[in-house]
Amino acid sequence: MALLLDLLSWALLLIGSAFLLIGGIGLLRFPDFYSRLQAAGITDTVCSITILLGLTLQADALPTAVKLLFTLGFLLFTAPLASLALAKAARHSRVDPWRPGDGGGSSPP
Repeated sequence: MALLLDLLSWALLLIGSAFLLIGGIGLLRFPDFYSRLQAAGITDTVCSITILLGLTLQADALPTAVKLLFTLGFLLFTAPLASLALAKAARHSRVDPWRPGDGGGSSPP
């Protein structure tokens, strides 16, 4: 049983790390603020879920596991709201989305 928990935990940790790497690549490769925000927001949430669940399976004591699950619940509420607040602030500041033919990013030359 311990081997199964270790394998599942490591699988979750590796999946979370892969999503973290994919999100970092998306931040570097996408052309504008909104695309980068989506890459960061989605992968951040999925990464948090998988890594914290993997760490919860590795926790030795029940209080540690409960703290990790409370942290997970907190991140599930705050990460999407932070992305929404950033998108609304960018829209309020009139940051235009990237369109084909614009060239590089959304920043004015």
